[in-house]
Amino acid sequence: MTETEAPPVAGLLLAAGGGRRLGGRPKALLPHRGRPLVEYAVGVLRAAGCARVHVVLGAQAAAVRERAELGDCVLVENPDWADGMGSSLRAGLDSLAGTGAGAALVSLVDQPGIGPEAVARVLAAYEGEASLVSAAYDGVRGHPVLLGAAHWPGIAATATGDRGARAYLKDHEEVIGLIECGDVARPYDIDTEADLAHLE
Repeated sequence: MTETEAPPVAGLLLAAGGGRRLGGRPKALLPHRGRPLVEYAVGVLRAAGCARVHVVLGAQAAAVRERAELGDCVLVENPDWADGMGSSLRAGLDSLAGTGAGAALVSLVDQPGIGPEAVARVLAAYEGEASLVSAAYDGVRGHPVLLGAAHWPGIAATATGDRGARAYLKDHEEVIGLIECGDVARPYDIDTEADLAHLE
């Protein structure tokens, strides 16, 4: 990598959830297009341009490793996954420390309506380690989010429960670059039995 070349942005997929409202079925293993959902989500990050992808696993991590083909992804196990998304975000950012990544592009395993085009738009807005960028849907902030490395300590300090980076982003709204993606993606979550209709 030359001095003028920006450090790479790493994809960070949060896939640790236990699917409490889905009868305890881990979201990573839900079937989508014939394969586990976590595989699809990794493919989206790859197609958008993330060469390095870290995947945070939690619920039934051993089964996910066994059933999903995740190639050369870095698999990060979060033993505290039941505490909520905040612990997974902290584990993921910690796994990126020292890798040279200038930012983490964070996506959620249970949002298959967000494809490579939306992710690539957010990725393209990276300008350096101070970057803070979010996809927006009709002007409302959503995922994925790009978290520059300069923000990681502050995010890790405030990521608790299911809040993830929400508290930090709220405190830094004035510097977040919003990238409208509502024309190319649908930001629904797979949270309940009814939401399973979104899977193919």
